[in-house]
Amino acid sequence: MSKAIIELSTLDNVFTRSLALVKAIDAGESAPADYHLGFTDAGQLFAEFTGERCRLLDVLKATGAQSIYALAKRLGRNYSNVHRDIQAMMAHGLIEKSDENKVYVPWDSVEIRVTLGGRRVA
Repeated sequence: MSKAIIELSTLDNVFTRSLALVKAIDAGESAPADYHLGFTDAGQLFAEFTGERCRLLDVLKATGAQSIYALAKRLGRNYSNVHRDIQAMMAHGLIEKSDENKVYVPWDSVEIRVTLGGRRVA
């Protein structure tokens, strides 16, 4: 089951994970199925993953591929705002567009992991 994991992460963790991935691919091993998206602070993460964007991801995952117009209607939101949010989520690799011009979540699940009060990540 492949999942997208959005989390707070240090730059060292990002570099370590990237180096391990490159070494595995160079050694002919398959890449891990999970996708990690790291942010260095909670403010940055929550600025990108607003309540509306999380709801959009949740509804799109639950209802499957559809046009942005259909998704905007389903969410009861303005088309241009949904389009902007889709573009942001596509830039993060969490939404893709099919050949039929429908948007969908390509992951089995999307997890947001935040631990507050721990050591600073930045």
